[in-house]
Amino acid sequence: MSLWGWVLLACAAAAAIKLAGYLLPQRLLDRPVIHALAGALTVGLLASLTVMNTVGKGQAIALDSRLLSLAAGALALKLKAPYIVVVIAGALAAAIGRRCGLP
Repeated sequence: MSLWGWVLLACAAAAAIKLAGYLLPQRLLDRPVIHALAGALTVGLLASLTVMNTVGKGQAIALDSRLLSLAAGALALKLKAPYIVVVIAGALAAAIGRRCGLP
């Protein structure tokens, strides 16, 4: 099958899954287990995306100043800093890491 065939198949599968979500009865969607599962999947997907964008470089792992930036941002969030402070802390940590020779 060509690449376009796979793309069209993936589009059809995504549309079918979305339609199936609309066809589910409300009583099934109101269960606490479904709410917990939806929350856990969202957090898990976001965490994996963040980690892959932070330490991934093609097929290898790259430990660089982005990891320092993520750690500084996480620390600022833990200390309940405002969002702008989190962003500035991450940027400063990345700048310091690059100044110290990290890629």
